[in-house]
Amino acid sequence: MTTEPAGPPDQGPILEVEDLTTTFSSPRGKVRAVDGVSLSIERGRTLGLVGESGSGKSVLSRSIMGLLGSTAERTGRITFEGQELGDWGDDEYRSMWGTEMAMIFQDPMTALNPVMRIGRQITESLRFHLDMDASTAKETAVALLRSVRIPEPEKRFGTYPHEMSGGMRQRVVIAVALACGPKLLFADEPTTALDVTVQAQVLDLLDEQQRERYMAMVLVTHDLGVVAGRAHEIAVMYAGRIVETAPTRRLFADMKMPYTEALLSAIPRLSDPAHTRLLAIGGRPPDLVNPPQGCAFTPRCPYARERCHEERPELRAVEGDPSHLFACHYPVDSQETLEIKDQLAARKLLATTPPPEDHDGR
Repeated sequence: MTTEPAGPPDQGPILEVEDLTTTFSSPRGKVRAVDGVSLSIERGRTLGLVGESGSGKSVLSRSIMGLLGSTAERTGRITFEGQELGDWGDDEYRSMWGTEMAMIFQDPMTALNPVMRIGRQITESLRFHLDMDASTAKETAVALLRSVRIPEPEKRFGTYPHEMSGGMRQRVVIAVALACGPKLLFADEPTTALDVTVQAQVLDLLDEQQRERYMAMVLVTHDLGVVAGRAHEIAVMYAGRIVETAPTRRLFADMKMPYTEALLSAIPRLSDPAHTRLLAIGGRPPDLVNPPQGCAFTPRCPYARERCHEERPELRAVEGDPSHLFACHYPVDSQETLEIKDQLAARKLLATTPPPEDHDGR
């Protein structure tokens, strides 16, 4: 179903995150947006971070990069290139932004300064981090615009964001993020609000730049279809936790978590007949101020049982495959879940079967 991208030889993780928790103060209490997340990513590889809006994907990325507000509190361990970031302040992080870590934000219109020309927004970081003179910075910026396939880069250098299309603005944001040659790139919903054709172009561009620069990349999205064939590993988040993680091919071939199954089922398919009703995950994400006692997905899970309401499942490895972890008491291929699936299928068949005709043929 998917084609996993080829990766370079293993040289160890560039980023390691252990038991990371991020909470925000609110009038209702503490909001635990990231809840004990652990992950790692190697050089030259792509991690797909998947989940619904509000699952904690963007907060996790910002927590790693140190882009949190004053109401946030972060605990846990983050190690980048063997160096523990610890309680770094803005000055320490500022020295890394752009040169070591960079982020592509969701909305390019808000990520770019609307009253500053495109060229200056690229050269600013080049002159600050790499100490380039104005002439060299401009040449480098034009080359960056050309590398992200913006036509007439010399002309576009002097334009404003509002003078460009959404796809072109997204390419500019990518150029800004790549300007200083970061080793780790967070792409936070990089194709939001773009049409399907432009989405594919932007994702292909990111793949190309990632391979050429040998970067590690975290591709953040709500769509499993986006990361299929583009990520080496996938981590699925729900309610601030990672609930399943595996190499891409393995996850699509043998997913365990009902939430992962629900995300995949929600993807529209070209093979479906016209006007086919789209599948949606019923209910809504849990209240992170007062999370449920057991599994957070229980109120929305069609396979939930009494144990799911009382006991929160921890990540555990699939038997014989330590690279595939999931947090579920009754995975989608368990006997208990298969019995429920059969019952649901029988009810659906019964509901769609017309009643028998009476003896008079009416």
